[in-house]
Amino acid sequence: MKPIYKKNLTTVALIWVGCFILLSLVYMLVLGPQRKNEKNIENVLFERKQQYQSALKASEEETKIQLKKQIEQLQNKLKDYVVDFEDSADLTFDIGQIAREQNIASFSIKAKGQGGFSKIPDCDYIGENYIDISFTGQFNKFVVFLNTLERHRPVIFVDEFTVTRSRDKRDQEHRASLSVAVFVKK
Repeated sequence: MKPIYKKNLTTVALIWVGCFILLSLVYMLVLGPQRKNEKNIENVLFERKQQYQSALKASEEETKIQLKKQIEQLQNKLKDYVVDFEDSADLTFDIGQIAREQNIASFSIKAKGQGGFSKIPDCDYIGENYIDISFTGQFNKFVVFLNTLERHRPVIFVDEFTVTRSRDKRDQEHRASLSVAVFVKK
């Protein structure tokens, strides 16, 4: 090859490499971010279309009826676990009634705190109410009482309990104390 063709070929190759580098930089600096932005806009558009479809579906009467039924079912399910604040005072009477049905002796019950409820972190609508229970009875009565408490509606959660054995080995009556918690609707 002649030196003049070599020089022309080298010049053309350098121009092509320069253009390729320049186009790559333009793509990376201008077109790349635009493609990312385009994908973000497509995702937002897709979400908005879904919201629009949900809004259209929610405006139908059949959907409204279905949603109302679902809300009622969820509220009824919530009543299994949460007691209204006004009804929380009746809960101690319910526990006392359970103790009377089990023929538990030396039964005492008292609310922990100031009679209100304590807050649960990051929970705006539900609080906790703690109750201390103590009684004397046989171990079988303790187990039946504990089982009955845990099956109560609204649910009574047994936080902790202790059973202290009687000093007299012939005496089957043991001292038991429980700390229970109940969810209270604010």
